[in-house]
Amino acid sequence: MSAAAVAAAMWAEDHASRGLGMSLDHVDEGRAVLSMRVTEAMVNGHGICHGGFIFALADSAFAFACNWTDERTVAAHCAITYLRPARLGMRLVAEAVEQTRVGRSGVTDVTVRDQNGELIALFRGHSRTIGGRITKSDDNRMTARGGNG
Repeated sequence: MSAAAVAAAMWAEDHASRGLGMSLDHVDEGRAVLSMRVTEAMVNGHGICHGGFIFALADSAFAFACNWTDERTVAAHCAITYLRPARLGMRLVAEAVEQTRVGRSGVTDVTVRDQNGELIALFRGHSRTIGGRITKSDDNRMTARGGNG
């Protein structure tokens, strides 16, 4: 299964990332790039992008980078360091690169930059495979959901 096929299956079910206006710009083996424009709804009382939205973008890129093998993989621990504020209207780009995978555990680094390439945040995610596949036949998907979909 290709990384692109796995990403397409994940993206189809990822209502959270799509709902925040993210776009899946690139995916490859152990790599993913997602972007998002900072909207008025994302700006906090300081007039800058709320850190939770930046975290969500980095976390989504992390998810696509560490699920490329079609083994269901989730976050076990994540940390982010904010370096610069993101402002209304900025296009943020999160680039995730899987650094290592040993057994069921992995480590993925994500950089979040603005449209000019300025570093906004650094994120490190620790992943854990939990069993099962992302791409499934319709019959398997119905069983996994416990019913008719």
